[in-house]
Amino acid sequence: MTQQDRIQLGKTLWAIADDLRGSMNADDFRDYMLAFLFLRYLSDNYEEAAQKELGPDWPAQDEDDRRSPLAVLYEQNPADSEVFENLMRRKVHYVIKPECNYSPLR
Repeated sequence: MTQQDRIQLGKTLWAIADDLRGSMNADDFRDYMLAFLFLRYLSDNYEEAAQKELGPDWPAQDEDDRRSPLAVLYEQNPADSEVFENLMRRKVHYVIKPECNYSPLR
């Protein structure tokens, strides 16, 4: 990517952000977007740690299934959710419930 391409990409991304922001104050929009980015970061790390911990027990899904793998896991194993959450608290020091996970937003 050339320097000119990078400049054009930056301008395009700013224009998209301005369209998304609409009449919202730029500082408020930044705070809003940072919260989403942080949620995505935490969710991705949590899912990665859960997948590593569960190994072959990680639920397989169809391509058109929009639920997070964690939602499938909780549905398939409701009695084990508390044990799983305690394990994840020890491993990553936090728990993100499936309904609060970022992956369905993708």
